[in-house]
Amino acid sequence: MTGRTVDDPAADCADPLARALVSVAFATISERYVLARHQIAAALQDADGTIHIGLHLDAMVGRASVCAEAGALSAARLATGADLVAVAAVRYPKPTEPPVARIVPPCGLCRELLLDHAPNLRAVTPGRTPALAPLAGLLPHKYVGTKWPATPDHPYPARITPGTGDIPWT
Repeated sequence: MTGRTVDDPAADCADPLARALVSVAFATISERYVLARHQIAAALQDADGTIHIGLHLDAMVGRASVCAEAGALSAARLATGADLVAVAAVRYPKPTEPPVARIVPPCGLCRELLLDHAPNLRAVTPGRTPALAPLAGLLPHKYVGTKWPATPDHPYPARITPGTGDIPWT
């Protein structure tokens, strides 16, 4: 889209799932990149093997911006109720930056959001050899609310004993 060569960071991924997700996110942002509008794309795979994509939407008012991971989560939930397995996001370089696309982990807000909907989700993390890691490990002190009851598959809500303030993971 930008007329310059930017390599797919998926080539550095040893894990086949990580490589596939990064490649889809890279292809999406390579095609859809617009300076100051769309800089990151995300790919989210469900348990059925379908990959859902999302695109970062920048806004004049920063708070109104939407992360690519949130877009992919919304797309996944519109398409299926299947468990979500893994996510990857790729940031495309601005014209003033070296032509290197980067794997980026979900921001803190997206970590919270994704874990609310997929407590066992793994995320591709950057590094010399990008790898899949449990998203919960990237957010060790998840906010615990009481909006939803805890279930065996979704342990985050209701982990604090009401009235005690006890947090079991500290």
